[in-house]
Amino acid sequence: MARILCVLYPDPQSGYPPPYARDEIPAVTWDVDGAPAPMPKPPLGFVPGQLVGCVSGELGLREYLESHGHEFVVTSDKEGPDSEFARLLPSADIVISQPFWPAYLTRERIASAPHLRLALTAGIGSDHVDLEAAAEAGITVAEVTGSNSDSVAEHIVMMILALVRNYLPSHLTAASGGWNIAECVSRGYDVQGMAFGAVGAGRIGRGVLRRLAPFGLQLHYTQRHRLDPALEEELGLTFHPDIGQMAQHMDIISLQVPLYPATRHLFDAELLGSLRRGTYLVNCGRAELVDPAAVDAAVRSGHLAAYAGDVWNPEPAGADDPWRSMPWNGMTPHISGTTLSAQARYAAGTLDILQRFLEGRPIEEDYLIVEGGGLAGTGAQSYGLR
Repeated sequence: MARILCVLYPDPQSGYPPPYARDEIPAVTWDVDGAPAPMPKPPLGFVPGQLVGCVSGELGLREYLESHGHEFVVTSDKEGPDSEFARLLPSADIVISQPFWPAYLTRERIASAPHLRLALTAGIGSDHVDLEAAAEAGITVAEVTGSNSDSVAEHIVMMILALVRNYLPSHLTAASGGWNIAECVSRGYDVQGMAFGAVGAGRIGRGVLRRLAPFGLQLHYTQRHRLDPALEEELGLTFHPDIGQMAQHMDIISLQVPLYPATRHLFDAELLGSLRRGTYLVNCGRAELVDPAAVDAAVRSGHLAAYAGDVWNPEPAGADDPWRSMPWNGMTPHISGTTLSAQARYAAGTLDILQRFLEGRPIEEDYLIVEGGGLAGTGAQSYGLR
């Protein structure tokens, strides 16, 4: 029997289950390294389109786990040494967490968990786990690669259009009974003809580039590995081996690379200062890809036209976080990858990983981040331990 400790975000304040806006969602599969994502053994444990990412939703896992004799504990209480997460971690065999409500598995917490064998991310992004400490402890780290990449890509495009068109202040004008058109359009532009730079062109970055291509932007990207020339030609992409060289010529920049020591504060005060005045910056990667104070200063000074992001540090962000009160910001709580559509995919992937691990079958290679004492699968391609 295994003890599985699952940390999920709290239920809606209005109660659970919520009144859904739709009766069903389209059935959308996703690819893992060009092949259809592996599906878990039935039953799934939930109906696609249900809210399963919160505590009462339980990712639809209880039926499978308890029917196989495992203990399953779900909580949203994750902060501090007296939290339920901290109290139960020493006896846990498996920890499930989400990027949207991360249960931070620091080196100290990993040291306090002698039974921990699997740290599973329900979604994409395992930077809330100290990967080096996990590797040293022989813990497997896995995530549901590709499950919500399109969801995040859609969110990024929405943010770009909202910032450049000055949508949010204009909506507030309408909602508050105003009609000052000149005020609304004084910061509104077309994206057509602007230069867009993607920092990272993995699954999410490529999704953003594909969605922006019909808008008539000049599309640029930078990452460690150059894309296939055929894709570059198809989308009209310009590759830059150097982030700084690309960034200073862009009108819009989007960050979607993993966070590890080498990418922390990638966009610091120096790099932000090199950008042309009026650049729009969107960050749905991780908050610490940028220097938070430098971003705040750049927006308030007018050097950055606006900043939008779906990621904070820590999460949840404090009520007095300066990014909440920054002018011209389009911040959201960490929601881009946890739409009801995305939840159906990452919950299914979570069940697949659990079934494989608990039944002694190999986890899908592309779901692996750390295994056997080192980076593995997607982790070897996307992360670094130092």
